[in-house]
Amino acid sequence: MRPFKYFNAETIDEAVSILREYKGKARIIAGGTDLLGILKAQIYPEYPEVLVNIKTIKGLDYIKEEAGVLKIGALTKLYDIEKSPIVNDRYRALAEAAHAVGGPQIRNMGTIGGNLCQDVRCWYFRYPHHIGGRLICLRKGGTMCYAMAGDNRYHSIFGAVGGCVAVHPSDIAPALIALNAEVETSKRTLTIEEFFAVKEPTRTTVLDSDEILTEIRVPRPAPGARSKFMKFRLRRAIDFAIVNAAVSIVVEGGVCKDARIVLNAVYPTPYRATKAEDVLKGKSIDESTAEAAGEAAVADAIPLSRNKYKVQIAKTLVKRAILACK
Repeated sequence: MRPFKYFNAETIDEAVSILREYKGKARIIAGGTDLLGILKAQIYPEYPEVLVNIKTIKGLDYIKEEAGVLKIGALTKLYDIEKSPIVNDRYRALAEAAHAVGGPQIRNMGTIGGNLCQDVRCWYFRYPHHIGGRLICLRKGGTMCYAMAGDNRYHSIFGAVGGCVAVHPSDIAPALIALNAEVETSKRTLTIEEFFAVKEPTRTTVLDSDEILTEIRVPRPAPGARSKFMKFRLRRAIDFAIVNAAVSIVVEGGVCKDARIVLNAVYPTPYRATKAEDVLKGKSIDESTAEAAGEAAVADAIPLSRNKYKVQIAKTLVKRAILACK
């Protein structure tokens, strides 16, 4: 790794101040499970001059309910979310998503904030600099997405953002969107969908270079609500998703009153399957409606040359997740 300055921030304001001082040349580090690999492989065209450690900021590691809202500090470990009785009791999809991340070692180091803010796993973006030189793709300010004409078997099936078809890798993100969460940063409050509403390929969230994610808030589900997270991956123990899906359904009198269905690893941002939601609303949850919702979830799919198989996986995961919420 190249040399860099390292600051242990004691407050959010101190961390923000350092980020502003170095004007885009500083990076936040918490669990480090994503960033350290990126730095070792020298993936970025410009190596950061500074790492700002926020693990030393007290009070950002908690899980609590206040006034009907689940609040999770951005530094909360994924393992703690996975094992939390509160999360398992009322926010089941979130607990299942946390359990699906990596292996126990990763979940004991990785934070919920880091999982939401991690970079894409595209092998063109992640190509190590010491093996023939890094590839300057669209995400690094280049002029082309190598996956469009290259090996795109794990890439987007719903089109590109700014020409890039690398997919969002988070397991936590679709669960939070299905549960209608919002996030608090050092600057503002956003819905979780707004947090990922990026328009350019160089970003994975809307966070500014001097902005830090501080808290995740999830409203208590309505009576009769059930949620489920499912993930398809090649190596069940530790791998990133080929496709994952999160579903939250409110059932009253045997009929679906409301539904939120989200796919990930299928588009550069988490993908809200609103057509699938519309199929369910006002109907009973059974094999037929779940099948129809699965079909609707991928109705707008435009797979690339090598990833059409992901369409069937997405369709099936949506169907199974819905039936699990009966």
